Amino acid sequence: MSRLERISLFCMLCFFSTLLVAQQHGVAADSGDSVAGRYEGTATNKAGEVITVTLDLKDADGVLSGNISSSHGDFPIVSGSRQGDKVTITFDAGGDTGTISLKRTGDKLVGSFSAGDDDGPVDLKKTVASRSSTAVRAQNPASRESSNSH
Repeated sequence: MSRLERISLFCMLCFFSTLLVAQQHGVAADSGDSVAGRYEGTATNKAGEVITVTLDLKDADGVLSGNISSSHGDFPIVSGSRQGDKVTITFDAGGDTGTISLKRTGDKLVGSFSAGDDDGPVDLKKTVASRSSTAVRAQNPASRESSNSH
């Protein structure tokens, strides 16, 4: 093999190695694109009623689960998926199945819901901390004070 052939082979190996690393990085970035967290906002039904909504989402590599709390009750998520910026949720609406189709833009999820013969727009924003983590932080100073007094 001539020197020129070895250099060409070396350059091709470097190129394909770089391409492989770039592909792996792209997969890692997609799997790290979780929508997990707490979202708060509103939905508006056909009658024009504004419904307060809290969406607690868990995201396991694009498979979603969690709970929806609203001024109309609590609804468990029975299935859900995330593909890119599109989020689809199916929930138990008291015996019927409801769906929410959303698009993520930054820290917002915007789209629509459908449950029975009702539907309408949904607008949610991710909150900074959930109530449970706030409660834990609120308890920590007191527990530190009691341990310091002994």
